[in-house]
Amino acid sequence: MSDEQLRERLTAVRQEVAKAVVGQDAAVTSVMIALLVRGHVLLEGVPGVAKTLLVRTISAALQLESSRVQFTPDLMPGDVTGSLVYDSTTGDFSFRPGPVFTNLLLADEINRTPPKTQASLLEAMEERQVSVDGLGRRLPDPFLVAATQNPVEYEGTYPLPEAQLDRFLLKVTLDLPDRQEEIEVIRRHAAGFNPSDLADAGVRPVASADDVLQARQAVSAVQISPEVVGYIVDIARATRAAPSFQLGVSPRGATALMSAAKAWAWLSGRDYVTPDDVKALALPALRHRTALTPEAAMDGTAADDVLHGILASTPVPR
Repeated sequence: MSDEQLRERLTAVRQEVAKAVVGQDAAVTSVMIALLVRGHVLLEGVPGVAKTLLVRTISAALQLESSRVQFTPDLMPGDVTGSLVYDSTTGDFSFRPGPVFTNLLLADEINRTPPKTQASLLEAMEERQVSVDGLGRRLPDPFLVAATQNPVEYEGTYPLPEAQLDRFLLKVTLDLPDRQEEIEVIRRHAAGFNPSDLADAGVRPVASADDVLQARQAVSAVQISPEVVGYIVDIARATRAAPSFQLGVSPRGATALMSAAKAWAWLSGRDYVTPDDVKALALPALRHRTALTPEAAMDGTAADDVLHGILASTPVPR
């Protein structure tokens, strides 16, 4: 299959998602980018902005297996990864796979579970396997964790540590819809839209896991010039020198920005990365890899504000 055919199939996913989700096109694109470069996505937004529906609809449009875990304070690591179960008929222990053995795992409200359970995802996200009783069990490919968190509630939550935040390729903020989008949401529900029945909403499979795997090869062939590589490094180094940040972007973050920019360039129909591609992905790729100083946080400064300033002041290659 040609690159153009693959691109058309994956682009059609956005049209299918729009049948169930109003707006949030940037979030859909971010999930697609993560799939193309073996990354994961952190979705942040207040309740009711269709985070869960978005992930379920993408899964249906791509014919991917998906599972959902509602993260709660009493959730144990084995509830996510699976565990050994005693079989009384044979007298042996057998492994019962957990919900992580899927293509697309929706980790709902991941900041509501303790660090021990949050950490159970680290190996799965980084190594694409789960180790139980000394044996590594491979996860399906493609595999993506789409985690959601609520930014306005802090009581009873466990903020993700920097080490785990760094495992997410992109952090996407889902904003409240504007007036026209909200009118469309209400109109659809008034007409009988049922979020639990995506088929009834007209969502159909338009691509497959094989298409994603083939597209990955095409994305890996996208060229990036030394000048654009230097631009990415300059942005990352500027975050480490920014007075408002006590923690800047690591080399892993710079690599993530490069990978995301390559995927976006390919989805845009090009086989090379431009500085505009880097700018387009800089905020979602870097915002969660930084930490504000206490003084900046008290002043109401946001990480995005600092990153906007860095992008404005970093020389762009010609």
